[in-house]
Amino acid sequence: MIGETVSHYKILEKLGGGGMGVVYRAEDTRLKRTVALKFLPPELTSDSESKDRFVHEAQAASALQHNNICSVHDIDETDDGQLFLVMDCYEGETLKMQIAKRTLTIEYATDIAVQIAHGLQKAHEKGIVHRDIKPANIIITKDGVVKILDFGLAKLAGEAGLSKAGSIVGTAAYMSPEQARGEDVDHRTDIWSLGIVLYEMLAGRQPFKSEYDQALVYLILKEEPTQIADLRSDVPPSLVSVVTKAIHKDRDKRYQHAADMLMDLKSLGEESGDEPPRKRSLTERTQPSIAVLPFANLGADKEYEYFSDGMSEEIINALTKVNGLHVVARTSSFAFKDKNEDIREIGRKLHVEHVLEGSVRRSGNRLRITAQLIKIVDGYHLWSERFDRQMDDVFAIQDEISLSIVDKLKVTLLESEKNALARRSTENLQAYHLLLQGRYLFHKSTRESLQNAIEKFQEAIALSPDYAQAYAEMAVAYHFIGLLNHLPSRDVYPKARAFALKAIEIDPNAAEAYVVLATVNLSYDWDWEGAESAFRKAIELNSNAANVRVQHAMFLVYRGSLNEALAEMTTAFLLDPLLNPTYLGFVLLRIGRLDEARFHFKKSLESELGPMAPWMLGHVDVLQGRYEEGLASIQRALFLSGNNAIILAGLGWSNAVAGRRDEAIRVLDELHERSRSEYIGPLLSAKIYSALGENDLAFEWLERAYEEHDSSLVAILNDESFRGLHQDQRFDELLKKMKLKQYDIIT
Repeated sequence: MIGETVSHYKILEKLGGGGMGVVYRAEDTRLKRTVALKFLPPELTSDSESKDRFVHEAQAASALQHNNICSVHDIDETDDGQLFLVMDCYEGETLKMQIAKRTLTIEYATDIAVQIAHGLQKAHEKGIVHRDIKPANIIITKDGVVKILDFGLAKLAGEAGLSKAGSIVGTAAYMSPEQARGEDVDHRTDIWSLGIVLYEMLAGRQPFKSEYDQALVYLILKEEPTQIADLRSDVPPSLVSVVTKAIHKDRDKRYQHAADMLMDLKSLGEESGDEPPRKRSLTERTQPSIAVLPFANLGADKEYEYFSDGMSEEIINALTKVNGLHVVARTSSFAFKDKNEDIREIGRKLHVEHVLEGSVRRSGNRLRITAQLIKIVDGYHLWSERFDRQMDDVFAIQDEISLSIVDKLKVTLLESEKNALARRSTENLQAYHLLLQGRYLFHKSTRESLQNAIEKFQEAIALSPDYAQAYAEMAVAYHFIGLLNHLPSRDVYPKARAFALKAIEIDPNAAEAYVVLATVNLSYDWDWEGAESAFRKAIELNSNAANVRVQHAMFLVYRGSLNEALAEMTTAFLLDPLLNPTYLGFVLLRIGRLDEARFHFKKSLESELGPMAPWMLGHVDVLQGRYEEGLASIQRALFLSGNNAIILAGLGWSNAVAGRRDEAIRVLDELHERSRSEYIGPLLSAKIYSALGENDLAFEWLERAYEEHDSSLVAILNDESFRGLHQDQRFDELLKKMKLKQYDIIT
């Protein structure tokens, strides 16, 4: 039929087919739009009664207007009497295709299930039952929107539909028990099928599987599927419970409405399913859990904000040294700074049983510190205290708060842990204040604030030469300057290494110093074994630190250990409930799972005000051919970043990929001009030249990046920006020099 015109539709290509008909992409010659035509098998509409019944059902389906349901525009027939439906045509992949490629992340699978449930809820409210929910009938558009197909073949609730009494219409592997028995079905059969689809997304296989339909029917009616936990260990029990209830063989014990299943899916995370069920619930934890919120600064002088923040951070750092106590990371706890949110809601979002909140009022050398430990489930104050002391007593106050928390949560301390809680990195109060001021500046993360932070740490070290924490903070700051390309790697990474080694010399348990050592080994020396060893030591010292897991996951991506990287990033998200989804999106991007990466970058936009999420979202859009949309996102990221050079280079690369050569060259000229007054990493120019097809120039700038030890070069193995260079012998030679040749490359 390719090339033929049916009615006013010109057939362009065949998209697929199955038991319910053949689908073609076609041009609507009247409205000049692309549509999908589904031609029904003649046997389904062979007599006038069947044809009338089908038209009636198609009319009902066409009335369904919902974002997650494929719209039916028309029903027509060919000259020889064959009926066909006219539907929207979407760019994307069926869920069946996506499952066949890979195991889906829990967040992505849950989001798909939520969208399917939304569509079913709408249909069921109209009295329409689909009867054939399966991955092949679910399409995910390039924008990440789920569309349910084939409602044109649905059965109106309570009617006989297309099938004769006692016959079966549907796909055996996804049939409910009542459907498999040939009984009349209602909306609960769709709930069963959705449960089967969710099982398959999570487990990577169908719960009931056989080559023969008769055997499948027996399994559906008589056998229980393998437990999801036996097939995949990271699926939360709460999500398993949703699947189990959806596929209960007794439909009266199933979810009775799609809205009920939808509510449970949403309740696994934030409202509207925005926050996925990637975290363990309170009932799943086997150890006490706590979040230390930023202490409120009640003093008249806001300059002392650093001190109230520092109190919270010091208590967090102390508690993380206690085995058997889960402490939420600073990034998550500080997300609630200056937000007047109910304490129980905070506990729910952070998935903790207890929250410590407090306040600091400073007047000259006098301190008033209040702290209260609250049990989330009932709001009961397990412990509260007010300290009216001199500033000289601040260390003792922090110790008392930490020990009181451990005591009230009934955590047994080992002798080494007691010593760790009591150990102070300095006794010099002025040095301590300088460290807190430096840390406060560091978290602002601007070029100027990072330099000012280093100056504070230097002053602290001058006052207290054995201040291990100050050396560690100095190492982190220098590493961060190199990471952001503010200065050449050779100017910062040797200093970062020296300060990290000094911190370890003074305190062999300085976990953050080992992380810096790992990243210097990685980004400056390309010493992959040394980096792995340092990361392992950091994890051994602080296995609950999400930021360490994130950086280790990135190391695994750079090395090409992509499945390990995804597993490590999953662990990081378990440890830090509010970790930025951009991190997970980046790993999925490097693996090549663009739809899932885009899903996480879009999710980041809802909570992140900075440039990273729109930049990464735009990058994926460009890779998937949505150039206008992608370039607009990257332009926004560039504005939010204050014209950051790295994002500017990303705009240049994207313009080159989109075929806008003049715009890409304009970006190159701007980068080269800016390099006269600020440091611009050579790799940025190499990326744009690579996208322009200027391979010789790309390798010239890559060689400069190698000679300068440009820290960004560490990601070259699986950076999609350089895919066009992979077949060039010079690329292999570069990988060998960086000791990367033995690792895996994505082609």
